[in-house]
Amino acid sequence: MQPLKTVPYTSVVQLSDSHLFAALDGRLLGMDTHDSLRQVIALVEAEQEQVDVLLCTGDISQDGSQSSYQRFAKMVNALGVPMRWFAGNHDERLALQQVCAQTDWLESVYDVGAWRIVLLDSSVVNKVHGELAQDQLDILAQALRSAGDRHVLIGLHHHPVPIHSKWMDKIGLHNAAQMLSIIQQYNNVKAVIWGHVHQEFDQQEHGIRWLAAPSTCVQFTPGSQDFAVDNKAPGYRWLRLYDDGQLQTAVSRVANIDFEIDYSIKGY
Repeated sequence: MQPLKTVPYTSVVQLSDSHLFAALDGRLLGMDTHDSLRQVIALVEAEQEQVDVLLCTGDISQDGSQSSYQRFAKMVNALGVPMRWFAGNHDERLALQQVCAQTDWLESVYDVGAWRIVLLDSSVVNKVHGELAQDQLDILAQALRSAGDRHVLIGLHHHPVPIHSKWMDKIGLHNAAQMLSIIQQYNNVKAVIWGHVHQEFDQQEHGIRWLAAPSTCVQFTPGSQDFAVDNKAPGYRWLRLYDDGQLQTAVSRVANIDFEIDYSIKGY
């Protein structure tokens, strides 16, 4: 796909919900999560000539083990690009912080080109739903206030708008109204991205593009009232952030991947 315009842009790749285990052959709902991530990274390498920043939007690990985070870091470092992480509801925050020590991977604000990327931790200890604590709301407000002429992309793990899936919407971002009230004080936010939902989502509302990425492993069925697993392949989202504030994005999925989902499991 060709760029919309011949103006400079920043290329972003979003990986989400890899659910790695300490064990190399760990499986989520029957899928080998290490192998599926490996294939998604190979797809990124094959498709993306330019990647300026890699955003990993939570649930990096399923068991919260340091070894799973270390393996994830080694795998994505092969892309050779700057990256940022943050926790999801399955992540173990302390282990994640320890693996990221001496790096800038957990920094909340990243300026690149004409854009500012603001990354927020919406995880709540021992809970599946998300909430932005006051310190995260303060980070958001300060980042927007000091962005100057930069366009802004916001990332977090939990979905801040309904995705029209009853069981998932119960475990989204519980204080999304507070987040939106801060965003609406400024006119520089162009898009918000997240993980958690294991499916593609793309909606325009409040003058903002709201975007979810597929998981690099198991997918959930869009529009489902109860927990349901889809048969779509693992994938990632790419974004082109143009210097004039326009945005182009799409999802790409692995082809010809051999996997077998355990549909008998009714939760994750």
